[in-house]
Amino acid sequence: MRRIVAGIGGLGLAFALSQFPEYAQQYTQRLGGAVDELRVITEDFDRAAVAGGLDRVTALQRYNASNDDFLAGRGTSMTATFQRYEQLSTTLARIEGAGPAERFQSLPAYLDTDIGQRTLENYRPAIPVTMEGILYAGGGFILGYLILSALWRFLAMPFRKRYPVYR
Repeated sequence: MRRIVAGIGGLGLAFALSQFPEYAQQYTQRLGGAVDELRVITEDFDRAAVAGGLDRVTALQRYNASNDDFLAGRGTSMTATFQRYEQLSTTLARIEGAGPAERFQSLPAYLDTDIGQRTLENYRPAIPVTMEGILYAGGGFILGYLILSALWRFLAMPFRKRYPVYR
């Protein structure tokens, strides 16, 4: 009975861990899309600033110095957009440069709550056919089997038959 329960636990954890590479891939795609869109906005702003004989910093200073609340608000908004672009670009570069084990350890630290949440909302499980997915599934099975087997043995200790010790 212990082996059956441990096997079920192993299969459950194998399935769960095998989904990580697919989630990471879907997250990376969404992150890349966000970076691409922010790049378009940033480059468009920079082109407009150069066409006006300004650089980005000077153009933002003009926005912020304006007495018009709308223009000052746009300056603040564009500053936040540029900061987000830099942050997401850095995160994307780190994720793309990481190996499978590093990505598993580091991805939670990189999760942008908005992008991570949208990825989870639209996530579709996939069968792992890559070597990375198979390794995660195998590791999950072994870990799940060992954890549930040990838990089963621990919980069954009070119910084991005790044999007398003869000296």
